[in-house]
Amino acid sequence: MPAITVDDVLVLPRLPKLGEATEYRSVRRVTTAPSGYEGEGFPVRRAFAGVPMTELDPFIHLDQMGEVDYAPGEPKGTSWHPHRGFETVTYMIDGIMDHQDSTGGGGTITDGDTQWMTAGSGLLHIEAPPEHLVMSGGLFHGLQLWVNLPRVAKMSAPRYQDIRGRESALLTTPDGGGLIRVIAGEVAGHQGPGSTHTPITIAHVTLQPGAELNLPWRSDFNALVYVLAGRGTVGTDRRPIHLGQLAVHGPGEALRITADPTQDSNAPALELYLMGGQPIREPVAHYGPFVMNTRAELIQAVEDFQAGRLGVIPTGRVPHSDGQGDRP
Repeated sequence: MPAITVDDVLVLPRLPKLGEATEYRSVRRVTTAPSGYEGEGFPVRRAFAGVPMTELDPFIHLDQMGEVDYAPGEPKGTSWHPHRGFETVTYMIDGIMDHQDSTGGGGTITDGDTQWMTAGSGLLHIEAPPEHLVMSGGLFHGLQLWVNLPRVAKMSAPRYQDIRGRESALLTTPDGGGLIRVIAGEVAGHQGPGSTHTPITIAHVTLQPGAELNLPWRSDFNALVYVLAGRGTVGTDRRPIHLGQLAVHGPGEALRITADPTQDSNAPALELYLMGGQPIREPVAHYGPFVMNTRAELIQAVEDFQAGRLGVIPTGRVPHSDGQGDRP
């Protein structure tokens, strides 16, 4: 996984050693993501399937896109589609993804980059691999997380954060057995680059075989741990967890995660996507690409989309969407 890394993790800041009185979070449930297809037919795992919305709040939806090695001509994306009332956080691990929207925005993410799109009052957008990748084929792997917006921000103007992988805050465990990339929020005093409407933390963690992570976690946040690759255990009772599974934690002050001493040859380390946030605790009305507070607001969103009030598909692609080089 070519997300941002370092040659020597021992030069990084280290997590504090937690005291014996630390209240570690128990694991409420471990769920296995069902597989499906999205967009024009790329494979996904629906990571939040079967989890009550109250345990996910402020998050709505999480897809693991791939991991798949496409032959030439096979890479796929989405068609033009609308969004209103929430944010999409797209984290690209392998491969390249272009984005374009009806406001004139766009960009390219690859190798540990994150695009944070606040849909707010609404827009149309498309996500697709660049033409050269369609022709060559190649590995495709990423995540898309949907983050709810509070009522006061649902109709705000759309905006974007283009977060490079190298901008993430990096730290390690006391023994150097893990690498923590903080994308948004704060971990042990280290702040990620992502700006959020409600307090949340997002991090990508790599644990080497046999390594243990004791991670301080805000007690007013929920805590969700999704396995991108590898095998390990979660919680003080060491519940097994593996690729495609989500661990939903209960209350407490810290998380405990351990990588199995032996990993599969195709997944040499335990790779985790950690999410937590302060629940919004507002009514959620969700229909397809719209996340509002009431059914009436959903109906209005559909009517606005059908009337063209969420934007018009532009006639051409953005000029910097060749999937290479720096983005503006």
